[in-house]
Amino acid sequence: MMKRIGLLIGCLFAFLMLSAQVFQPVTWSGERVGDSVRLTATIEPGWHMTLISIGDEMIGEEYAETYSVTLAQAQPIRFNACDDKTCTSPEIWEYTSNNSSLSGAPSLSSGTERSLLIIFLLGLLGGFMAIFTPCVWPIIPMTVSFFLKKGGGIKDAVLYGISIVIIYVGLGLLITIIFGASALNALSTNAIVNLFFFALLVVFALSFFGLFEITLPDSWSTALDNKARSTGGFLSILLMAFTLVIVSFSCTGPIIGTLLVEAAGKSLLAPAIGMLGFAIALAIPFALFAMFPNWMKQLPKSGDWMTSFKVTLAFVELALSLKFFSVADMAYGWGILPRWLFITLWIVCFAGLGVYLIRKSWLGKTLAIVSFAFVLYLIPGLWGAPVKLISAFAPPMPVEEREVFSDYEEGLLFAKQHDKPILLDFTGYGCVNCRKMEAYVISNDSVQARLKNYVLITLYVDDKLDKDADGESEGNENSRLQREVYGSNAQPYYIQLSPQGEIISEPYAFSVKVDDFLNWLKY
Repeated sequence: MMKRIGLLIGCLFAFLMLSAQVFQPVTWSGERVGDSVRLTATIEPGWHMTLISIGDEMIGEEYAETYSVTLAQAQPIRFNACDDKTCTSPEIWEYTSNNSSLSGAPSLSSGTERSLLIIFLLGLLGGFMAIFTPCVWPIIPMTVSFFLKKGGGIKDAVLYGISIVIIYVGLGLLITIIFGASALNALSTNAIVNLFFFALLVVFALSFFGLFEITLPDSWSTALDNKARSTGGFLSILLMAFTLVIVSFSCTGPIIGTLLVEAAGKSLLAPAIGMLGFAIALAIPFALFAMFPNWMKQLPKSGDWMTSFKVTLAFVELALSLKFFSVADMAYGWGILPRWLFITLWIVCFAGLGVYLIRKSWLGKTLAIVSFAFVLYLIPGLWGAPVKLISAFAPPMPVEEREVFSDYEEGLLFAKQHDKPILLDFTGYGCVNCRKMEAYVISNDSVQARLKNYVLITLYVDDKLDKDADGESEGNENSRLQREVYGSNAQPYYIQLSPQGEIISEPYAFSVKVDDFLNWLKY
């Protein structure tokens, strides 16, 4: 039995790791030539490689099919690859010398690892939230009853938990396979997609307020449940897990949808990693209660507390829905939802939540106080306070009154004329980490003082305005520039250039440590 469980887990993670490795069109090899090292990159047809750096030396050159270099000593190589549709994330080929041969493999950058960790933790949080919703909580005793009637024990409980993980991770992988990481990134800033998720969250919030009920057809869950009860072995457990997924959809749908949009474009594996976190959190209580059914006696029954949780989630969903509307509003320049109005609506949502909870139990009153305190924190934001806690969701703060170029060529020309270095900032209206960088780092007084030494060029990769004669938007041009010239498709992405436009340091990605950014700045 343990071998079977181990095989399932091994297959799942092997599939995840295989998926992570497939999308790599550059293969490195090396050999010793006397005291030197000769390195060769073989590039798949239709792709070109940007050699970002060798050791500490910045390169920035593009190559197709093959690239070779002879070095006095082995050094790490940073590179990425692009075709006409997408780019891989920058990676480092790290290798070791073994007599006359070299070996190595691309590794995820720290920024990519950090993004995946954040997506995984968001998935965990979403999964734990889903447990306490009215669509999931009542299913726990039903599940325990199912396993008791089957006469199962720890074995079936563990298989059930693994089944839940397989289903949700499979969903994440399926979405990536169908759309691709690049398409997901484009979808995450598409006006129609963002307006759809805005409307979806509003509809689910209204449902949680009790105005109507959203459910998938009962025939789906009934058919799966009947099939699970009439089938034996692992298949019956897998079908029971599918039943849970379908029955709980009305509560888990908006959580999963928000998570997948947040994961969009982070990396090829981000949707699957997010679903892995969500599924693990959701599966734990079901597996534990199936193992130890006596614990069921200690669970609180469904009642007023669950209704309170559902309404609380509704207020939170209304606030989060505004982020999706804001992304579309900024990308297309509608000007409907400026920062002050966004903050006002958040104040209304959390003030309403506080009024609702203040009439509840001692826990509700405590949460009401927290909600009112958050409202007091938000109010100064109406007059320009940074309110950093919502920087990931709200429209960006206005920049300091000085010239910031939004056109690459104009910024380069100005820098040459005034002999000033350039800080190139690739950002996005829908970029959560960009807003965090602006709130916690870029707005810092010490950083602002240093930035006065630079010509600032801020390029939004999801700007849908100013289409050229070929119908291409400004954002598409900026995105292609970042991919093809600077070898990256992740934001935020900061590059220091000389007045002549040459790269003068390693690019800087997401980190909210002010000292790190100050140490990175050359001037």
